[in-house]
Amino acid sequence: ALAFARAQLGDRYVFGGSGPDAWDCSGLTKAAYAAAGVYIGTHSATNQYNTMAQQGKLVSFAQVQVGDLVFWGSPGNYYHVAIYVGNGQVFEAPNPSAQVRVHSIWSSWAVAPYVGRPGA
Repeated sequence: ALAFARAQLGDRYVFGGSGPDAWDCSGLTKAAYAAAGVYIGTHSATNQYNTMAQQGKLVSFAQVQVGDLVFWGSPGNYYHVAIYVGNGQVFEAPNPSAQVRVHSIWSSWAVAPYVGRPGA
């Protein structure tokens, strides 16, 4: 999943984008894990969070590991998802003004208290 996401660095953001050269946040995470043969949910940050919850794959943000899914928002309304790469950074397709990138976790106050661990 990390290798797939890394290969998309610099691609453009498009709302609803699911590749191959334009992504939104959940399109990128869904495709990255699909490339690794792991289903994390549909093309929706909220659905991906709920899928991780239903599969018993949520862990405390305090235990975040490389490859975990980091979510922003609140129950029923997660508006952003990214893949943790370590050192407080994530792979993300952030918004129309920025390309797919590795970036520091922003708005830490809005990060969900749980991360998804697809490999668990």
